[in-house]
Amino acid sequence: MKLTKVRVQNYRSVEDSGEFEVGDLTCLVGKNEAGKTALLSAMRGLKPSQPFEFDEPIDYPRRFSTRFDDRHEDGTAEVIRTWWRLEAADLAAVEKRFGAGVLKGDTFQAHFGFRYEDDSRIWVIDVDSAKVLENMLTKHALDATERNVLHGVADGPGADKALSGLAERTPKQEALLQDIKKCRDSSFSKGVIDVLSARQPKFFFTSHFERMSGMVSIQKLQQDKQNKTVSVGDQIFLAFLEYAGTTLEELLEADRRETLKATCEAASNEITEEIFQFWSQNNALEVAIDIDSGKAKDPAPFNTGTVAEIRIKNNNHKATLPLSERSAGFVWFFSFLAQFKQLRKTPGNGNAIILLDEPGLTLHGKAQGDLLRYIVERLLPDHQVIFTTHSPFMVPMDRLADVRIVEDVVIEKPGKRPEVKGTKVRSDVLEVNDDTLFPLQAALGYEITQSLFIGANTLLVEGASDIIYLQVLSQALRKRGRDGLSEKWTICPVGGIDKIAPFVRLFGGNKLNVAVLSDMAKGEVGKIDKLRRSDIMKAGQFFTVADFVAQSEADVEDLFDPELFVAMLNGAYAPPKSHLVTVDSLDKADQATPRSVKKAEALFKLMPAEVPEFDHFGPARWLMRNPDALDGDSAAVKATLDRFENVVQTYNKLLA
Repeated sequence: MKLTKVRVQNYRSVEDSGEFEVGDLTCLVGKNEAGKTALLSAMRGLKPSQPFEFDEPIDYPRRFSTRFDDRHEDGTAEVIRTWWRLEAADLAAVEKRFGAGVLKGDTFQAHFGFRYEDDSRIWVIDVDSAKVLENMLTKHALDATERNVLHGVADGPGADKALSGLAERTPKQEALLQDIKKCRDSSFSKGVIDVLSARQPKFFFTSHFERMSGMVSIQKLQQDKQNKTVSVGDQIFLAFLEYAGTTLEELLEADRRETLKATCEAASNEITEEIFQFWSQNNALEVAIDIDSGKAKDPAPFNTGTVAEIRIKNNNHKATLPLSERSAGFVWFFSFLAQFKQLRKTPGNGNAIILLDEPGLTLHGKAQGDLLRYIVERLLPDHQVIFTTHSPFMVPMDRLADVRIVEDVVIEKPGKRPEVKGTKVRSDVLEVNDDTLFPLQAALGYEITQSLFIGANTLLVEGASDIIYLQVLSQALRKRGRDGLSEKWTICPVGGIDKIAPFVRLFGGNKLNVAVLSDMAKGEVGKIDKLRRSDIMKAGQFFTVADFVAQSEADVEDLFDPELFVAMLNGAYAPPKSHLVTVDSLDKADQATPRSVKKAEALFKLMPAEVPEFDHFGPARWLMRNPDALDGDSAAVKATLDRFENVVQTYNKLLA
């Protein structure tokens, strides 16, 4: 069965969360103190896999604690209400016990809260009791005479009463009666609930605070177990021992200590190997376990008895450190897997719903991405997962429909006390404030920077006009059956020579094939030489426009024949006839530089006021709108196409 919807009420900061849908994966995003942990704790209380109980004095909303009876006339306060959808195996289990057609639908509700009688969970499910009784009569093959006593009876208690009231019962009637009595209180509805309750997933909860103890006194842990005062860290250690297939008692057997140490190390190695399938931070770590007698100079209780110590070995540095002194992120990941693997090993928990409170909070951003991948690839095939986060790196950007926004709503009223609504859960991100939305905004921004204009083969250029020139000229070349820039290249503008190195460093981890086409200015010669010599660029993948024209300085515009570039300027800016641009006027505008754009900048400063100022994008925009300017066979067009073809052929040879 699958959990499909949840509503939390009357729990800590949650007055009423409202109903919200859950799927295989549900991510609850919100800022600190929004109530995310309270939501998970409330869900956990319905059917916990670990010891857990609601504590009314602590968990009931404090501001309403003196008004419980006024707020809840029936004497109970619902905390958690859940909606479930039955799957084929669940329906088959019911039919096996009660026959076909006894359920009127494939959904039900279950709820629980404060002061529920006998701490019982309430189920709301539509059972056709008359159909159950008919199926049982058929199953036990009662004849018409034997059935007569049940005339007008349509439920289990009524059938129990009628059959029990007989002075004598036939064997078939007795078998039917005993079958009915197998149902709790002879209720067919309760009988169906008991069948389904055994199949209902439990809720397994863990948070980023829960990490395995690095050193454990076996004798003290035995005492704590007896006194039911085991710490969270020690509880995870116990789960690890259970997964390894041993016990505290066995660890005390000195003659078997080496064998048990090997058993524990085998289990830890298995967990570590799985971590490294998803852990990109450091693959040189391994877990070592030492089981020995306490040392007199160690602090109590580790100075006597048997002590188990877990250490992390770094094979790169040939050193081991106690678990508590290693990366908190790695320790949490190891601890979580130890709990999870024991959960899977425990009967009845194979389909548990996993509740993760701020998982991986101490992990590096990339490692959080690794954890998210682990959740999707390892947990989701067998478990529903609900987790909270305020980290943008834990937001599943490819599953935004699974994100729910959590907000502690307080409505400010001028001149009046604020109206406190408590924790609310919404799927509509437009209804929440910027602070709450920040993780989603940050995740979206990060995702865009990782994907916008970026491809496996990325050609970096300085500006948007360079993209237009390369695309328009490539199209013109292809029209003539010549080579255009391969569509495998993704052209990305970086905004200048100074942005190239940061870009390559930022996205180098994506294993991109990066090439560069840069302008060449006199003041940037040193920067370009430094980039060419650096280890961030592949050798031979950095070119300037000057490499393709006979000039010491050059921009992309210098690939155009001067006559064609002049025609583009006149078309883009439409100067009056008295100021039409010519090759001669362009050349004389600034004789100190060979760069066409610098000459154009100087020339347009002398234009009449009605002529727009020159900008790099103007000629590119005009050419994009007038690509037929490249259709002719003039010497200027042919020379331009030849230069651009040389450029695109050079870069096409660099494709990965």
